[in-house]
Amino acid sequence: MLRNLFPRHHERYEKSRFGAELTAFAVWLTEQGHLRHPLRLHLHRVREVLGRSNRFQSGAMFNEADLQEAFVVSGVRRSQAYLYLCTGRIFTKFLAAAGRLTPTEHRDPVSLLCRRYLQYLVEVRGFSDQSLYQHRGTVLDFLSRGVPTNRHLSALTAADIEAFVQLKSRENSRQSLQHIVAHLRAFLRYCADHGEAPSGLHIIDTPRVYRGELPPRALDWMIVRRLLASIRRRDPRDWRDYTILHLMAYYGLRPSEIAALRLDSIDWEAGTLRVEQRKTRSVLILPLVGRTLRLLRRYIQVARSSSDLPHLFLRIRSPIKPLKHYGIIEVFSYRAKNSGLPLDGASSYSLRHAFAMRLLHRGVGIKAIGDLLGHRSLEATCVYLRVDTDMLRAVALPLPCVVTAEGGDHA
Repeated sequence: MLRNLFPRHHERYEKSRFGAELTAFAVWLTEQGHLRHPLRLHLHRVREVLGRSNRFQSGAMFNEADLQEAFVVSGVRRSQAYLYLCTGRIFTKFLAAAGRLTPTEHRDPVSLLCRRYLQYLVEVRGFSDQSLYQHRGTVLDFLSRGVPTNRHLSALTAADIEAFVQLKSRENSRQSLQHIVAHLRAFLRYCADHGEAPSGLHIIDTPRVYRGELPPRALDWMIVRRLLASIRRRDPRDWRDYTILHLMAYYGLRPSEIAALRLDSIDWEAGTLRVEQRKTRSVLILPLVGRTLRLLRRYIQVARSSSDLPHLFLRIRSPIKPLKHYGIIEVFSYRAKNSGLPLDGASSYSLRHAFAMRLLHRGVGIKAIGDLLGHRSLEATCVYLRVDTDMLRAVALPLPCVVTAEGGDHA
């Protein structure tokens, strides 16, 4: 492995005190999808840092705190110092995966509690990484801003909880505040059950949210077309992003559905796309027009030819991995920001809403629109279509006239 990566200087790595670690690290980086050039740079930095330190021994365990300190490099440009820190984090992940990392012991009682709680969410509640990330953010924010200075959790009062909720209400919408309150309730209930905080603090009023209260999120179709036209398609990233936004705009796909697409999701002979709808756990077979098929072929030729991963959309930068749903959301945010269009406040779901409104303008029935969107009820579809007042006026039925006994007409 090292001989292939460094044909002229492989002996510097193989004969290093940490030759075994460098070889294993190179294999791990390759498996993680890192490209050749950044992989070589990571190995160079690790060899340099480990070689000048006397704290580590080949074949032994590595202490996390010592590693963090070792990769803080002085005497170089700020950008270079940042790259060493990035390599240190990646090397730490490698050692943890290999079972050769001694984690830093958190002696702070609050940090220990937070760590136990997150472990509880994983092992007992079975939370996903995304849910764990959201709960962790709320808990850390509460511990830093919601707990009064020099006060223990055992001294918390309902007034402290109310003050934190009011603080968050000024920073978030009521929809987001609902999730924050749910995170806080779960944490306070856990603390009470384990004797860390008084009982009853988890009883917090949840902000009331009404269906249809938010302003419409559908973009005007001309804005959608101008957004797509702003992507010049000069490099692999342009082709990837254009294809993603095209599928969202013309087929109404959710970010999670885009992220789940694979190469074999496309039936080239039948001209269809197999979509796994994560929200409803159903499968939708969408017919593809010729323009979309040509776009997908061109995208695969330009941006997918060098990877053997089965997923349709991948990261452009190292490590090469499938894009997650939040990566799809960032694609929209990046392209919207750089388009120069009035898209402030728009989200990736605006394209899905625009797709639904476009179908309605073309006379497609609400039931058919709901089927394409993967909705289980017409009520959910109507939320997407509730804003077209002119359309509602056009489809309004005339009031029947009633002929009375006196011969007059009354509505």
